[in-house]
Amino acid sequence: MPKYIKKPIPITAIQWTGHNKAEIIEFTHNQCRFRDGKVSIIIPTLEGDMGATDGDYIICGVDGEFYPCKREIFEKTYQII
Repeated sequence: MPKYIKKPIPITAIQWTGHNKAEIIEFTHNQCRFRDGKVSIIIPTLEGDMGATDGDYIICGVDGEFYPCKREIFEKTYQII
């Protein structure tokens, strides 16, 4: 069975801390919504709306799309350059 490895494609991302709403709005070009009463974000993605909570990263993909990624997965998959 063949094995594959991800291509080294640079991405941009920002971590949602629960206190950086203005930075998230600027990063996503206001393409996200914040839930009232909860520290969470709704991000429209190619697969539909996805939620992000405190500690998750918001990634801008290769085609300019945004999507959330859990901190644990992000740290296993990406490194800063």
